[in-house]
Amino acid sequence: MDKLCLGGIITVLLLLALSLVIGKLGLIPTTAASAPPTLERELATQALNASMMRHAPHVTNPYPTNDESLIAGMRIYTMNCAVCHGALDVQASPLEHSFYPPAPQLIIEPLHDPEWRTYYVVRTGVRYTGMPAWEGALSDEDMWRVTEFLSRIDNLSPGAASYWHETYAAKQ
Repeated sequence: MDKLCLGGIITVLLLLALSLVIGKLGLIPTTAASAPPTLERELATQALNASMMRHAPHVTNPYPTNDESLIAGMRIYTMNCAVCHGALDVQASPLEHSFYPPAPQLIIEPLHDPEWRTYYVVRTGVRYTGMPAWEGALSDEDMWRVTEFLSRIDNLSPGAASYWHETYAAKQ
C-alpha cells in the first residue's frame, strides 16, 4: 500500500514538473486566435463554474423590472457591451474571435444563467478572458439594468420588444 501511495505522489509530481517544463519552454500557444486543447477548455470551464458557485452571492435584483429599465439595459448594452458581444441588430461582433475564449455573442445566443450569476460577471469581470469588471465604471443600478436585459432577451415585455425592433432591428 505504501508503494502505491508513493507511486501516486511521484506520478503527480512528475506531471506537475512536465507541465512546468512545457510552459517554461513556450510549447503552449498563447495567442487568442489559437484553439486551446480540450483539457484546458474543460479545466477552465470547471474552474470558472466552481469559482462562481463559491464566490458569487446569490442576490436578486433590487430594482423593479419594467419597460423603462429594460430599455435602459439595452442602451447600456449598446454603449458598453455590443462591441465584443454583438450588436442589437443581431449581428456577431467583429471582435468575437479576437478573444480567448471567444466573446459570447449574447444577442445571437442569449444566456440562460440565473440573474445573480450574470450580475456577478458584469460586476467583477472574468480573469484571462478580456471581460472587464464594470464595478468602477457603471453604477449598481446600471449593472442590474444590463443584467436584467440580458436575462430577458428571449422574453422581453411588449414595450421593450417594440423599442428594440423600432430602434435596432429596423436598421438591418
